[in-house]
Amino acid sequence: MVINAGFYEVPGTDIPGILDEASRQGVPVFTLSTAGRTDKESFFGAVQETLPLDPPLGPSMVWDALSDSVWSGLHELKSPRVVIVWPDARPVAGAKGDFWIALEILREVVSALAEDRYTGGRPTQVSVYVAPAPGGGETVLAEG
Repeated sequence: MVINAGFYEVPGTDIPGILDEASRQGVPVFTLSTAGRTDKESFFGAVQETLPLDPPLGPSMVWDALSDSVWSGLHELKSPRVVIVWPDARPVAGAKGDFWIALEILREVVSALAEDRYTGGRPTQVSVYVAPAPGGGETVLAEG
């Protein structure tokens, strides 16, 4: 299995292989767990518990602050590669777009950390793997 930088939707059955390959390659792995919930509170909680943040997030849940903090936290790792796995992602009724915002933040982090102009010549290849929670349907990336 090849771990490439980018944002991918994968079946949950692929997650163990991704984790094994990242471990074999010595790539830091961060696993977000929202227990199948994808509301704003669950996503912020999972990020705060799992990802390196710089600066740490305060009690208010502001999407821009989260994005900046995740970007800086991953950049400060000084690792050339990072894997983020979200194995229990799925949109839920009443999320009011929170799920789609969370996915967009992860996409932006992948893109921005790959750019020399944003990273001072020290890019990080971020690989994000999103898998639907059991019973969450076949696709999570297409809004609708």
